[in-house]
Amino acid sequence: MDVQILKDPSRRVVGAKQTLKALAKGSVALVLMAEDADARVTKPIEDKCIEQQVQLKKVPSMRELGAACAIQVGAAVVGILKQDL
Repeated sequence: MDVQILKDPSRRVVGAKQTLKALAKGSVALVLMAEDADARVTKPIEDKCIEQQVQLKKVPSMRELGAACAIQVGAAVVGILKQDL
């Protein structure tokens, strides 16, 4: 996957709430999830990915995922929008 997709806000959604909303709309093709994120935050998203057969990839840390998205804080979850894959 091209890392530039993560840096472009129009091609991804960042955060659990935003990703869950985008999943509900059916507009997410891939979800990236930090392994060190709280399970209470990530479990509903994992369940929705399974339900909708959306690919889910784990990354080592929230800090790493946030940095890849060019934001100053960690990110538990990032959804890559369908039109970009």
